[in-house]
Amino acid sequence: MAINDENEIRELLGQPRRIAVVGASPNPARASNEVLAFLVRQGHDVIAVNPGHAGKTIHDAPVVATLADVEPPAHLVDIFRNSAEAGAAVDEAIVHGAKAVWMQMGVIDEAAAARAEAAGLAVVMDRCPKVEIPRLGLLR
Repeated sequence: MAINDENEIRELLGQPRRIAVVGASPNPARASNEVLAFLVRQGHDVIAVNPGHAGKTIHDAPVVATLADVEPPAHLVDIFRNSAEAGAAVDEAIVHGAKAVWMQMGVIDEAAAARAEAAGLAVVMDRCPKVEIPRLGLLR
């Protein structure tokens, strides 16, 4: 159901994109913080989504309360939520007008992936862009 083809993943990550990181944390011990910093360093236009920190910045990326606050819409929505909560973030990404959703390592929601694909979004599950970018030779 989800994208597993390396060429499709390369296309998603191979050029700078507007990426919304849902569940981004200002805590440097959290994976979402590390991945957000990496995406910023790679030249992506990153917007953090975390209602508890809206109005602040994380690694110079602005923080907004909800995905609906990301304007213009993000191309890719990177979801740092557990599998049980990922579906709600995927549904928000569909309404938001994103072109792709990315569920982080360990996050799998086949029903949400099917809804996203039916709405025309590319879907990646159980992977991390911080791992995929160097693996695919896309480091900038």
